[in-house]
Amino acid sequence: MASDLLPPGAPVAPETAGDTTPGRRGRRPDRLREPWAVRWLLRVVTVGYVFFLVAWPTSLVFRNAFADGSQAVVDALSDESVRLALQLTAEITVWSVLINLVFGVTIAMLLVRYRFPGKRLLSALIDVPLSVSPVVVGLSLLLVYNGRDGLFGRTLENIGIQIIFSAPGMVMATTFVALPLVIREVVPVLQEIGDEQEQAARSLGANAPQTFRRITLPAIKWAVVYGVVLSLARSLGEFGAVKIVSGNIVNQSQTATLVVEQKYQNFEQTSAYVVAALLAAAAMVCLVVVALLRPKETS
Repeated sequence: MASDLLPPGAPVAPETAGDTTPGRRGRRPDRLREPWAVRWLLRVVTVGYVFFLVAWPTSLVFRNAFADGSQAVVDALSDESVRLALQLTAEITVWSVLINLVFGVTIAMLLVRYRFPGKRLLSALIDVPLSVSPVVVGLSLLLVYNGRDGLFGRTLENIGIQIIFSAPGMVMATTFVALPLVIREVVPVLQEIGDEQEQAARSLGANAPQTFRRITLPAIKWAVVYGVVLSLARSLGEFGAVKIVSGNIVNQSQTATLVVEQKYQNFEQTSAYVVAALLAAAAMVCLVVVALLRPKETS
């Protein structure tokens, strides 16, 4: 032992590094432990914040949706304008999620695996949809793609492609606001796994598609799934940008969120609550499914 080599009378430091006494090893010092009052205060504040900001208002929407009974819900969903709006919302959401899935994974790979001029600028621009109001997004698309004096709108309409006040413009607006969600979920995972396995696969003769399908995609699949679910939930609830570019035409370019606004303003509150509850339920189901399917982290 190290103490045997010291001269007689020299102070000996306590050997705590190899201490295997039960209960002492790995124990956090008491001075670093938070008092129970602080822990409970933090829990109460957190739960109260989530309850009053999210849980309680959302529960009131569901309660008001079923306040007049199940027949009122059936009648609301049987309304032609509601059915067409829900159908249009589903179509726009599917296209938006597919576009964000393809381009989101591609941009994430580009940001992590390659170096090029303007990389930081591109990374900053990706976060613009999170910081800019959706109304500004819709107005920007309107200025660029309107058929009267838009930069590309007149040319596109001359060849028979209408963007504004039609489904393509609504898909573009929805895709824009949900753009960062897939990218910001995939980028950290790509950075964490590194590229050693990809380089090994290429050294063994695998081409780029084979490397992505067999090495990269299995490693990032849960990040992709979670990003897709977030994009889906965001696309279902988009309002501001879609309202600008759609024209809010009943039975033609009206999505579910726009129907909620119209029904509520027309004092058809039951229909508004029913559609709002349906949108909220769809988003919750997506998140619950992902939480159940996502593998548990091992300690």
